Amino acid sequence: MQYFTVQAPTSQLALEKMKRDYGDQAMILTKKNFRQGGVFGIFTRARVEITGYISQSPGRKRAVEQEKKRILENSRKEQVFQQLLGEIRYLRQDMGRRETADQPQSIARVEELLKDNDFSEDFIAPLLKRLRSTFSLEDLEDQLLIENSLVEWIGEKIRLYPPLFEAEEHKRIFIIIGPTGVGKTTTIAKLAAIYGLGNQKLKPKKVHIVTVDNYRIAARDQIATYAEIMRLPVSMVESFEDFKKTIALNEDADLILVDTIGRSPRDLAKLAEMKDIIAGAGSKCETHLAVSATTKSSDVEEILRQFEPFGYNSVIITKLDETSRVGNIISVLAVRNKAISYLSDGQKVPQDLEAASVLRLLLGLEGFRINRDKLEMRFGEMKEISGRYWS
Repeated sequence: MQYFTVQAPTSQLALEKMKRDYGDQAMILTKKNFRQGGVFGIFTRARVEITGYISQSPGRKRAVEQEKKRILENSRKEQVFQQLLGEIRYLRQDMGRRETADQPQSIARVEELLKDNDFSEDFIAPLLKRLRSTFSLEDLEDQLLIENSLVEWIGEKIRLYPPLFEAEEHKRIFIIIGPTGVGKTTTIAKLAAIYGLGNQKLKPKKVHIVTVDNYRIAARDQIATYAEIMRLPVSMVESFEDFKKTIALNEDADLILVDTIGRSPRDLAKLAEMKDIIAGAGSKCETHLAVSATTKSSDVEEILRQFEPFGYNSVIITKLDETSRVGNIISVLAVRNKAISYLSDGQKVPQDLEAASVLRLLLGLEGFRINRDKLEMRFGEMKEISGRYWS
């Protein structure tokens, strides 16, 4: 007897190949389906294998035995491969279980808290690495110690920009830029009320409001209404020359607050146009970028990048009242080393605005047990001015 093996992608093709190679005398012994190729069981191809025999002369018995040995050897190789593949899968699963088991429960807990607060992976990874390198295994069992330390380390990464007139009394030109809808106009009104009207703790300044948002009639009317209520002068400008002339005409003002056109960070042409206009304020102005706390991390990244040509001094975080998580904004600003000047958490003028403070942002973290006294000693208290807390 002569034995043979035929392989093909389908049963039909295997039968046709058997008939073609061995003729009508070929008889089928076995037929099986299997998969071939790929890496670790991925991207394999379906195959059909037929083994059989045909009548033959005694002189060909040696060839038949060799064919039988080949079939058996291939079968053994397949079994060995499948066994090896199973062992590799088991080892990978076991390694994953060991990594989870080796991680202290306290670290797993704070990692979950950080993710719940929307901190980015790039921000979280160095903090966890620092925990492992700083504390012993015994200390890592102290959940309260780990949480308090982590909150302090987050505070270390928050940079602050001093609020207006904290140290010096000279003339200031304060420009707010940013995307549409982040609350620039309302923030200008709050600053105008705080510094233009003053109170028992803050001497009123001579404030002038400038807006280059003439393309949005509603916004122009809004700022004009605020200015009228506060009895503060307001100017509308449309070009570099207009802006330069307005600044020159108000040299006696202590503070010039500038509201700008809200533009998408992707609208590069309009951003360039606005940059050309506000250049009329000269080199002594300071520019602040308003960003909503509700913006997801990837969009905050794009906003910071696209407004970079303005050379903004700091970031104003708005709409804190519309989110319970601040990790996203803290993460991006920390990674890009940007300072924060003001925090806004509502529409009320002027109450819903405060100078940025590390303590205020840390108190906004959810799930962490906060040691406020310790944080105040480390980062300073918040002082109440005009009904709000100021750092």
